[in-house]
Amino acid sequence: MMRQIVSAASGVWLCLAAPGLAQSEPGVVVELYTSQGCSSCPPADALMGKIAGQPGVIALALHVDYWDYIGWEDTFGKAQFTERQKAYARAAGSRMIYTPQMIVDGRDRVLGNEPEDLAAALKARLGAVSPVKLSLERRGGLVVIRAEADPPLSRGARVQLVRYQPSEKVLIERGENAGQTIDYTNIVTDWQPVGDWSGQSPLEMEAEAPGNAPVVVIVQSDGPAEILAAARLK
Repeated sequence: MMRQIVSAASGVWLCLAAPGLAQSEPGVVVELYTSQGCSSCPPADALMGKIAGQPGVIALALHVDYWDYIGWEDTFGKAQFTERQKAYARAAGSRMIYTPQMIVDGRDRVLGNEPEDLAAALKARLGAVSPVKLSLERRGGLVVIRAEADPPLSRGARVQLVRYQPSEKVLIERGENAGQTIDYTNIVTDWQPVGDWSGQSPLEMEAEAPGNAPVVVIVQSDGPAEILAAARLK
């Protein structure tokens, strides 16, 4: 099943690159909510590996902890990521959360193992124009964040800094995926708000980002709602 899904996706991604978007520049954020203890998740994890290298896409895997009780504790799982997924559900007026789920630019909800639906959402978002221009610069253990909105935002936004581990292979020893060795991609290790921005005047701020792990900065409307801009430094 995993092979079929990834193969189905491979022909779709060719049409997704947007002029002017390249890796290490602003991109569309895809959040995958997944778990090592979820039997439905490996195809979505494989799909995540497929899109992570696509130009203009910032793929981020958030491992939740609500499947840990069934016999295997996710080695990347964090209650913080479960809470973020719950916040998305509340913002959409839903009481249900599930894995695998992908959320594209804070707006589009996609079942995590449906490559055609994901491709359609990505294509639409890659073609969208945001009023927010965002740029990042490393200065030692700091990242300098600059943003400007034209026209100014009608309401403020939250600036968030994300760190992730590009890849890791994990042998699942118990639970629904027992015996499987799974490749995980862009595993989020930390997701923190670093400031609020009115969106009325240009923003320039510094945030701590020590080490060599990639840095992603996301400017997002409260809710959580639409991601207005995102950029990555590898």
